[in-house]
Amino acid sequence: MKPPPRPVVGVSSCLLGAPVRYNGGHSRYRFLTDELDRHVNWLPVCPEAEIGLGVPRPTLRLRDSDGSDRVVSTKDGVDHTDDLAGVADRHLKELRRLDGYVLKNKSPSCGLLSLPVFDEKGDRRRGTGRGAFAARLTALLPLLPVEEQGRLSDPVLREHFVERVFAHSRLRSLLEGAWRPRDLVEFHTRHKLQLMAHSPDGYRETGRIVARAGGGDREEIAAAYAEAFQRTLALRTTRGKHANVLQHIFGMVSPTLDDTRRHDLLAGIEEYREGQSPLSLPVALLRHHCLAEDLGWAGGQTYLRPYPDALRLRHPVAV
Repeated sequence: MKPPPRPVVGVSSCLLGAPVRYNGGHSRYRFLTDELDRHVNWLPVCPEAEIGLGVPRPTLRLRDSDGSDRVVSTKDGVDHTDDLAGVADRHLKELRRLDGYVLKNKSPSCGLLSLPVFDEKGDRRRGTGRGAFAARLTALLPLLPVEEQGRLSDPVLREHFVERVFAHSRLRSLLEGAWRPRDLVEFHTRHKLQLMAHSPDGYRETGRIVARAGGGDREEIAAAYAEAFQRTLALRTTRGKHANVLQHIFGMVSPTLDDTRRHDLLAGIEEYREGQSPLSLPVALLRHHCLAEDLGWAGGQTYLRPYPDALRLRHPVAV
């Protein structure tokens, strides 16, 4: 079996240690450079440096202009909004082949959420702004997994983002090749429980699309499946949904186990459901039993290994 594809992730250059911030410094983020770096390829972009603002440079801020957020220089009031947004358009061909994007938070160009917006006098009017490049990126590619640096400190958000990135990469690898209907069926079969953990409705919707793969238009089927797949995985899962999927796998494993192992496995699932242990514990037990009992269908589910184990993302006792 060939190795899984290596995801390609866009990133604000400063987060990888490039000295491109307004003050000539960087914002190296060690989760990216020391952990995720071993498993992905990067596409670094600094919109401000790319449009020629220089390093160091005057600071930028968001200004409200008749209800529209504009990125202006605090030094001379020059508006850089369209140039910054245009960076996304210039890179669109590369961006369409990405599996995720990590943006610098609190940046007037790259900030994703809750940036302060000021009026012409410099008074803060609201805190709901989005950077010009980030706004254009998310408008062009609404289904691309995108997060900003600050939110990735939350273990739940970090795990969700990384899961989506690796799933996006697997799907992109499939659909960019000469796939056949049976290839899409096989892909969907491996991802059934991962989809179910996010949304039973999404799981059923993607299944209905796959059922048409043998007789429908190839491009239409691919586009519909990709949209439903990404939309489903974008939904946050919960402890209860995880526990239901774990019970589903247990139902397949249970007939092969003796009473002692069956009890231990159920206890591990229940401890997770009650918030007493991390998700990694029942997942590890299920993976062990699927391998030991040669249960290929269950053991091959991406739910049990959605990304490299070395990232250690299911160990915190969190939702």
